[in-house]
Amino acid sequence: MSSSCRLALLLALGLTAATVVFAQSSPSSSSTDQAPPQAQPVQNAAQSAGALSVQARIRARRAARRAAAIHEAYSHRYEAYTGMGLQRFEPGPGPCSDTFPCNGSFPHGMLEHVWEYAWNVGITRYQNERLGWNLDGRGYYGTAYVGGPYTGPIDNNGITNAAISQYALLAGPTYRFYLQPKFSVAVRGLAGFEKGDFDGDTNHDPNLSKALGLWSNSYTFAAASSIPVEYNLSPKIGLRVAPEYTFSGFGSNLQHSRAFTLSFVYRFGKQ
Repeated sequence: MSSSCRLALLLALGLTAATVVFAQSSPSSSSTDQAPPQAQPVQNAAQSAGALSVQARIRARRAARRAAAIHEAYSHRYEAYTGMGLQRFEPGPGPCSDTFPCNGSFPHGMLEHVWEYAWNVGITRYQNERLGWNLDGRGYYGTAYVGGPYTGPIDNNGITNAAISQYALLAGPTYRFYLQPKFSVAVRGLAGFEKGDFDGDTNHDPNLSKALGLWSNSYTFAAASSIPVEYNLSPKIGLRVAPEYTFSGFGSNLQHSRAFTLSFVYRFGKQ
């Protein structure tokens, strides 16, 4: 009987001790369980700041690489180019005038516009990555339709298509207003003088050239405005397309022509 009492007493003491230990451990465990919700905003903020910092570094590296590529392509001091082109040109006033009235199959007024083939060479000296100065030479060649045989003040010798040509030397500024590592867009203005040869098929007879309605051989002013678009095959070599308007003053008239040039570009000499 006494042993049973002692066993009951021990069980009661053990239960009491377990209850006390559990009661003491419960607040600490609850406080532990509540800690993560309190620390979560700080942890999220730290992770967001870290992610933003990584993205900022990536963007900075990309911007640095882009700036380095642009500098490598456009920091050259000189740019030489050569190519070909087309021009839609007005070859003359036509044979209708007070001196040479209209006759036969000749239309009244200007001759038909003609497509001329062109060559183009030049060099550009750049002051910085955007602003440069051009020296440009070009030649144009075409065949002007001057009408069929007719009876006029001077016999046209059966000439219906007359060879014409012009040669120009121009200079002026160019400015790259949009730069990318692989391509650029610029605006360019050129001015100078031009020589016209319009009597190549008339045995250099100025009266016959005039009778056919062509401009007289002469020197005159010339100008061109264009928007060159350049694609970089490498930092030193590019391919350029330049749509443009050209202007000249043959026969005391203003000729304004649509044209374009296609050129290979070679850059050299670091600034």
